[in-house]
Amino acid sequence: MTGVPASAAGGSAGARRAAASASTAVPGKAAGAAAARSADGGAPGAGHGGAPGAGPSASSGVRHGGTAGAAAAGETVPGEDAGLDAQDDGKAPRGAKIAAAAVNQASVWNIANLLTMLRLVLVPAFVALMLADGGYDPAWRSLAWAAFAIAMITDLFDGHLARTYNLVTDFGKIADPIADKAIMGAALICLSALGDLPWWVTGIILGRELGITLLRFLVIRYGVIPASRGGKLKTLTQGVAVGMYVLALTGWLATLRWWVMAAAVVLTVVTGLDYVKQAIVLRRQGIAERKAALEEKEA
Repeated sequence: MTGVPASAAGGSAGARRAAASASTAVPGKAAGAAAARSADGGAPGAGHGGAPGAGPSASSGVRHGGTAGAAAAGETVPGEDAGLDAQDDGKAPRGAKIAAAAVNQASVWNIANLLTMLRLVLVPAFVALMLADGGYDPAWRSLAWAAFAIAMITDLFDGHLARTYNLVTDFGKIADPIADKAIMGAALICLSALGDLPWWVTGIILGRELGITLLRFLVIRYGVIPASRGGKLKTLTQGVAVGMYVLALTGWLATLRWWVMAAAVVLTVVTGLDYVKQAIVLRRQGIAERKAALEEKEA
């Protein structure tokens, strides 16, 4: 009956106190420290082989307490190594990349793009209403005019909303001009097919629109041709003129729509020539800048 049993008893008690303090007494990193102090100080012989069962219990308490403390203090634990390594390398974790991709995908469904999609849906609806009952029923023509008017009005808002609230997307850049030309082209072709509008008017307007679109793509390597006030006035005049032709007007209103359409044709030609001039100037400037940059590089 010497000091060995007492040491063993003290070691067992110290181990139990270490486990209890690690699990309940002190949260977080302090729990690990308290467990270590209790195991080392409470059983002097435990850490040096005094009690066979005390060493594993104390070390287990230290391990569990240290892990809990590290997790509470934000230190690295085995499960967090991959995320911290990715952050240290300047790379976003995989979860962040997936979340960013989901946000970018969701941004396609914004209000500006939804208005553009509405215009695309209205194109076949307009054609069906325009040609219903032979294409000369005033009631169906009024409904066709309503569809055309909604399409033209949404055209005024979707681009403004996209630029104002930073809703510009690749889908919008492609779909918006397609929707504009689709509704206008459908209206002009229907009117000419019904004999309400000469085919040469439809040819001039559609030829100009398609030609300018192709010209923009050809000179895009040198810069972007900005939309002019004349071009915006042309679009507004075309919309009003075509809308008046869609309605079954008679009398002085029928005469007025002829003059409005004549103004639209003039603006179509004038602004088209202006765009051609801008494209030529833009191309020359781009070529000159590239040539100067090449000469400076060689020098």
